[in-house]
Amino acid sequence: MSFAFTEDQQLLAESADRFLADKYDFDARKAIRRGEDGWSREMWAAFAELGWLALPLPEEHGGLGGSTVDVAVLMERFGRHLVVEPFVATVVLGAEAIVRAGSDVQKAAILPAVAEGGMLLAFGVGEPQARFDLHRVATAARRDGGGWKLAGHKAVVLHADAADRLILSARTSGAEDDRDGITLFLVDPKADGVTLRPYPTVDGLRGAEVLLDGVSVGEADIVGGVGAGLPVIEAVIDRAMVLLSAESVGAMAETVRLTTEYLKTRVQFGQPLSSFQVLQHRLVEMLQAKEFAHALCYRAAGAMDTTDGVERARAAAGIKAEAGRAGKMIGQEAIQLHGGMGMTDEMAIGHYFKRMTMIDVQFGNAAHHLRRFATLS
Repeated sequence: MSFAFTEDQQLLAESADRFLADKYDFDARKAIRRGEDGWSREMWAAFAELGWLALPLPEEHGGLGGSTVDVAVLMERFGRHLVVEPFVATVVLGAEAIVRAGSDVQKAAILPAVAEGGMLLAFGVGEPQARFDLHRVATAARRDGGGWKLAGHKAVVLHADAADRLILSARTSGAEDDRDGITLFLVDPKADGVTLRPYPTVDGLRGAEVLLDGVSVGEADIVGGVGAGLPVIEAVIDRAMVLLSAESVGAMAETVRLTTEYLKTRVQFGQPLSSFQVLQHRLVEMLQAKEFAHALCYRAAGAMDTTDGVERARAAAGIKAEAGRAGKMIGQEAIQLHGGMGMTDEMAIGHYFKRMTMIDVQFGNAAHHLRRFATLS
């Protein structure tokens, strides 16, 4: 399958590269991570001004109507610079759920605010006992007069501590592992009964456990229909996996570049390490893995907007499996070729490896999605 970026996509890539190279180098990222939030609200405002937050949102709600490929182009650049701002949590996950299933009132209230940088979202569908099964939901929603009461535990909810609204899955009917009976709710993180336990993740982002104890929500807080949440969740997560894979591809590219530069400058036995043929072969294998993941990623991104159901799921599972495999191989090779220094906090290479590792396990690791790809038909 041949693939070529449009002129607009090339301009987006170039402008993002210029901005991030100027404003988001490794030292700047370290300073941002040391801040109170672990990310920069000033940078978030700049992302909004550049139109990045509006990129995938519908034009009628203040967005630019960009495709999944457009967002993948941006995510690849985020991967090259290890961006820690809550773009995935707010735009890729939360806003996409509202676009797909939100009511007209919800879309009008949330999407323009997201585009302008004034609202942050978090999307919580995972639970401690569920591993990678999106349909395994124990969090319960029970009728309470004209509304609902939520009780349960959502695990590893990205950037929940900064979110203005949480979008959480809960079971309104059926057993814990039934595919039917799952509903999405908008929840105020400051509501009575909501407890957040935030923490930094190993790759420099922020996560939180969200504990719900009799949290009151209304009918207007339902995203989509009662019991109709799982198809929305699966569509949102499939697309998110492709975009996370694009971020991983960007991290792979920078990892290969940094390793190549290191071997060119590190001297042993009177000559640079890059002159040793065995190390050249290892670099070539890293580059080949990155290039294949890059091509498969954009093929999958194109499929997200043109297919649905099983074909969409297979495309997402395929790239998630390959990005996990390639990221692991490239990261391990890079660390070995850098020697012990590769794992120190002062060198960027270890941070890229951590980010690729976390992307691999998010929403299912390579082994999980390889099995999923094989069983989907």
